[in-house]
Amino acid sequence: METTRHSQVVVLSPENNKNLLNLCGRCDEHLHLIEDRLEVNIKQRGFTFSVSGDAKAVQQACRVLTDLYHQTSQKNLNLAPYQIHLHLMQLAKKNTTSSQEQTMEIRIKHGVITARGENQIQYIKNIAHHDINFCIGPAGTGKTYLAVACAVHALETERISRIVLVRPIVEAGEKLGFLPGDLAEKINPYLRPLYDALYEMLGFDQVNQLIERNVIELVPLAYMRGRSLNDSFIILDEAQNTKTEQMKMFLTRLGFNSKAVITGDLTQIDLSNKRDSGLTQSIEVLKDVKGISFTRFQPSDVVRHPLVQSIVEAYENHHNKSNPEK
Repeated sequence: METTRHSQVVVLSPENNKNLLNLCGRCDEHLHLIEDRLEVNIKQRGFTFSVSGDAKAVQQACRVLTDLYHQTSQKNLNLAPYQIHLHLMQLAKKNTTSSQEQTMEIRIKHGVITARGENQIQYIKNIAHHDINFCIGPAGTGKTYLAVACAVHALETERISRIVLVRPIVEAGEKLGFLPGDLAEKINPYLRPLYDALYEMLGFDQVNQLIERNVIELVPLAYMRGRSLNDSFIILDEAQNTKTEQMKMFLTRLGFNSKAVITGDLTQIDLSNKRDSGLTQSIEVLKDVKGISFTRFQPSDVVRHPLVQSIVEAYENHHNKSNPEK
């Protein structure tokens, strides 16, 4: 049975050649991305677009073209392929009347970090209103990045006096052997994702200055024992690789006027015995404790390359088929 194809014409206004070029992208790459994701065909002549395909997909494509063109006009945005992907992802998740309803901004001195979609927005709200926050979900959903953004915002607004970034030092399926150098050089490979987020939000020079002054601390989890952290924003990344006693130790480091964010992906446990994961146990033990929030991201929340979402979903489907009892 053949699917009936529909056609619809969209005329964009007011006419502005710069905004039109921005919408279409280099060599029409943005239009090709919309075509591939929604399985439609787009023909353009000036500010007139003819879209053909499945009726629902045509409607969505026309709406995407109109929304993105208006955004480039009103906000002077310089569209990039990842923004097209995010807009399409948001459209697929909910038929909202305005993309503004599903975004939240975290303003820092170097720019604006935007949380997109219901789960990311809820994650930011949870961090604002709770002192301990767990975030569980697959790679690419913004768990660590948004936590670092909240930490930077809290530091810049002087709500806290330091940021403490923590990771368990567990090798991901391979033995790296002896690493030369001092402690900072040894743990640097494990903390690189946190460094990258900080460099993007604060700049290379400022991050290094703050680290030298201990305003930003990057610490292996094993070195947290015995500490009590006041006026701090503490992030425990890759928490699925903590053991039960390590998770309890970390959570009891929280001092006055401090926040803790614990992020992890339960599908990427690198411990020799996956049942030892402190993150897995803490979800069950702490689920009813007041003052602690839990945010769960889904594969549909992935904000990296479109293929990453497909990969995560494929592995999840394979796991569910292999473990039907779960």
